[in-house]
Amino acid sequence: MYTSPKERMLNQMKYTSERGLTDENLRFALAESLEGRELRRVLILPPDYTRMYSGAGKITAIYYDMLKDKCDVDIMPALGTHMPMTEEECTAFFGQGVPFEKILVHNWRNDVVKIGEVPSEFVSEVSEGLVNTKIDVEVNRRLLDKTYDLIISIGQVVPHEVVGMANYSKNIFVGCGGSSMINSSHMLGAFYGMERIMGKDFSPVRRVFDYAEENFLKELPLLYVLTCTTNTGDTTNIHGLYIGRDRSNFEAAVAQSQKTNLIHVDEPFRKAVVYLDPREFKTTWLGNKAVYRTRMAMADGGELIVLAPGVIKFGEDDINDALIRKYGYVGRERILELVKENDDLNENLSVAAHLIHGSSDGRFKITYCTEKMTEGEVREAGFNYMPYEEAAKKYDPAVLTDGYHEIDGEKIFYISNPALGLWTK
Repeated sequence: MYTSPKERMLNQMKYTSERGLTDENLRFALAESLEGRELRRVLILPPDYTRMYSGAGKITAIYYDMLKDKCDVDIMPALGTHMPMTEEECTAFFGQGVPFEKILVHNWRNDVVKIGEVPSEFVSEVSEGLVNTKIDVEVNRRLLDKTYDLIISIGQVVPHEVVGMANYSKNIFVGCGGSSMINSSHMLGAFYGMERIMGKDFSPVRRVFDYAEENFLKELPLLYVLTCTTNTGDTTNIHGLYIGRDRSNFEAAVAQSQKTNLIHVDEPFRKAVVYLDPREFKTTWLGNKAVYRTRMAMADGGELIVLAPGVIKFGEDDINDALIRKYGYVGRERILELVKENDDLNENLSVAAHLIHGSSDGRFKITYCTEKMTEGEVREAGFNYMPYEEAAKKYDPAVLTDGYHEIDGEKIFYISNPALGLWTK
C-alpha cells in the first residue's frame, strides 16, 4: 500500500510502501518537495556508487530531469573519504540522463572550510568521558556558496558502525566533510564501542552531528531526502521516502529501517559467508562491512568467510591504504596503543577507527577470499586467506541465497549484501 501523509508545518513529508515505491510514486513525491520554490541554482548531494542500493541514484536523476530546464544544477556526490566516481559508475548509478560533466568531486582533505567547533565539554558529556577534545566542524566550501537557492541532501538510512544509523546530517559532516570531523567522529564511535552504537539513534557521534547541525547549518537552504531500502537482486526497493529539514523526518526513517534492516538471528553463526559485489566493493575499507555488520551475530570461535572478488587494496586513498598495510587489523586494544605511540596513526584517526571496526578482536576468524590481492598482502594485514576461486567453488554466490545452508555437512549462513543490514543475536 502506498501512503503519502504530508505535514508541512513540521517540514516533513513521508511516503511508504511495503512492496516499494514505484517510479511514478517517486516522481510525485519529489515534485511535491519542489512546490512553491523559486529556484535559480541547485546543488544535489547524493551518496556515491558505494551506496548503489540506496535508491539515491534514481532520485538524483529525477530531480535533475525536473530542474535542468528551469535552473542551473550541480551534483556533488558525498564521497567522504571514498574514491571519486568514474564516468562508468556515474552512468550506472544515475543513468544516461545525468551528464558526467555535471558531477563535481568532493576532496575531503583540501576542499573544506571550518564553520565552527563542537566544544570539548559537550564531547566529553556525550561520550561518558571517553573523549575529551573539541571537534572541528568542516564542510565543503561549495555548501557555503550563497548563490545556491536549494541544497538537496539525499541519503539512505541504514545501520552504521560509526554513527549508529546513517544518514541525515552525516551526509554533510562526513560525506561532504573534512579530515578533522571525519577523523574525530570515527574515533569517537570506535572509543565508545560499535556494539553500543549500531542500529541505534542518539549515539555520541549522532549527538555531535546534531549539535553541529543546530548551531552551524541553520542558514543553509538544506532539504534532506532520506530512503529506507532493501534489494531484490539488482533491483532496489524503496520502502520509505522521508523529505524535510526537521529531525523528526530522520527519526521516522530510523524507525522504519530498524524494522526493515535489522535481522535478529536465533543462534550465533558458527560460520558465515558474505559476498562483496565487485561493482561496489573494491577495498577492505568498504568491504569490512562484512565484518562489522555481522560481528554481533558471530559465535566465539566461529569463522567469517568474505568472498571479495573485486577487492584490489585496503584504503580508498594512498595515504589510508599505506597506514592500513603498516599497522593491520590487530584489534581494538592494540590499535589504541599504536595511536598513542605513532604520530602518523594519531593524525589519521579515521584509519585507526577503521582498523578497530575491521577486527574481530580475536573472537572469531576472518578469512578474506581474493583474486586481485595476494595471499601475502591479506595475511600481513591480519586476516586469514583463501583463494577466491577455491572459496567460490565451495560457496557459489551465483547459487546461494540469503540464509542458512548445509555445505559438506556444515551449517553456514550466507549474506549476499552486507551493506543493507545488521545481523544480531
